[in-house]
Amino acid sequence: MTVMPKPTEIRPPAVQAPDNLPADDRLVGIREMCASFGVTARTLRFYEQKGLLSPERRGTMRLFSRRDRARLTLILRGKRFGFSLEEIRELLDLYDRDDGHLMQLRRTYAVARARLADMERQRAELDEAIAELKAELAWGADALARAGTDPDAEEPRSS
Repeated sequence: MTVMPKPTEIRPPAVQAPDNLPADDRLVGIREMCASFGVTARTLRFYEQKGLLSPERRGTMRLFSRRDRARLTLILRGKRFGFSLEEIRELLDLYDRDDGHLMQLRRTYAVARARLADMERQRAELDEAIAELKAELAWGADALARAGTDPDAEEPRSS
């Protein structure tokens, strides 16, 4: 009989904060977050404005907790996979409400499968467009060669 891991044990390796950030509950500033995640301060403020991050505020300083770092990791991963901000918000909210994280895992799985289907459809369309363009280029190269012109020669510049 196969033993299934608990949902909290299922974590893709890339769903971790960068190594150069503290793994403890220490708060980090916006510059350290930007440098570690390769994002701009504007990006962090945008995610804060959208309610995806909620750094502690001390005057004008934003201080990010371990929770914020984990959420930013998931936000960036979701964006990389083409999830909308609304889908990312929904998944993050489920994580906050669902102690066992099973509901979040199910929803994430469903959203990821739908996104994968979209990406595969887009890839098929792109493969088809590439094949058509290659056929047009082959036709053009043949026509240029028949006209006695090297198809790979630079175009003459107009003056």
